[in-house]
Amino acid sequence: MGDEQGRLIAIGDVHGCADELEEMLDKIAPSVDDTLIFLGDIVNRGPATSRVLQRVKTLGNARCLLGNHELRLLRYRHEGDPTVLKDYDWETLKQIGRDDWAFLESCELTISYPEQETVFVHGGFLPTTAWSEQGAEIVTSIQVINPDNPSEYGKRSKLSNGVSWAEAWKGPPFVIYGHTPRPDIFRRPWSLCIDTGCVYGGKLTAYDVKAEKFLQVPARKTYI
Repeated sequence: MGDEQGRLIAIGDVHGCADELEEMLDKIAPSVDDTLIFLGDIVNRGPATSRVLQRVKTLGNARCLLGNHELRLLRYRHEGDPTVLKDYDWETLKQIGRDDWAFLESCELTISYPEQETVFVHGGFLPTTAWSEQGAEIVTSIQVINPDNPSEYGKRSKLSNGVSWAEAWKGPPFVIYGHTPRPDIFRRPWSLCIDTGCVYGGKLTAYDVKAEKFLQVPARKTYI
């Protein structure tokens, strides 16, 4: 779980934005006592997946969650079915070496800190089921739920009447997540989303959990 005296810092979706990640790490200036938790989707979309992977792997105090983009690449690697891929995945695949695959395989589905009453996850949780019982497909991809049937979930673009799962989430635990990009930090009583759309020209956001402090780095450009 890391040193209790150190900081616990979550970092939102990097999506291959290596320059912004470097600037963020300069701001954080992590010590050996700190724990950095990347909330998944460190790959794809942006310009430098390879650089991001190499940098994250150098951080001995970092843990990385499984995002839907990592899950899709791993699924292709295991199953060999190209129909699971998006067009931009092919460029990413060219940048991933053997050590990178081992790193992606090590990504965690959830990270729990009971002493903080906090769980970190990439996408979120169904409010109708215990968080620890939910599988990769749900927790990496959920954005909204059907208010008339809360066990039905999907992406914002696919569920026209959907509402954020976080609106219905009643903790504990408090959930810190990414996956659903917005212009601003999205906080609800029992959750916090820090995907502020860096790759879309927004910002890369980090959150110091114990100090309840945010750090932000503006995108150098709009990448997609």
